[in-house]
Amino acid sequence: MKKLVAYFSASGVTKAVAQKLAQAANADLFEIVPKQIYTNADLNWRDKHSRSSVEMNDRACRPAMAAAPDVSGYDVIFVGFPVWWYREPSIIDTFMESADFTGKTVVPFCTSGGSGLGDAATNMHTLSPGAKVYDGKRFSASVSADELKKWAERF
Repeated sequence: MKKLVAYFSASGVTKAVAQKLAQAANADLFEIVPKQIYTNADLNWRDKHSRSSVEMNDRACRPAMAAAPDVSGYDVIFVGFPVWWYREPSIIDTFMESADFTGKTVVPFCTSGGSGLGDAATNMHTLSPGAKVYDGKRFSASVSADELKKWAERF
C-alpha cells in the first residue's frame, strides 16, 4: 500500500506532525500550499473581515493551491490541517476537489489546542464521494512518532 501525507499548515504545528507521520508511516509527503500565502492578519480569527474569517463563512470558497499532487499512485492519503471554526480550512476543500479520490482511503488528521475534527470527515466525504473517508484524529504538537505509527498502521 502506497501512502501519502498531504497537509496544510498555517503556523508550522501541522507541518511538524505531518513530517513525523510521514516518517512513521513510510509515506510520501506533500505540502498543500496556497497560491496566496496567509499572513498573520489573514489568520486573525477575531477579525470578521480577515481572509480566513471570510473564507470560513463562505462554504463555497475555494482558495487556489500553488500546485496539486498526483494522487493516482496512492492507496491511502492522510490529509492534515489545523482546525478552523470546528472544521477543515477551505483550502482542504480545494484539495479534495483537485483530484479523483475514487477507491482511495482518505484519513483526516488535525492539530489544535483542543477542538476536534468537527464536521471535517463528513465534508471531505461529500467532496470526494468515491473515497472511503475515515473519521480521523486530532493530535497535539507533542505527539510521539510511536503513537503516530500505531495509528497509521490501522489504514
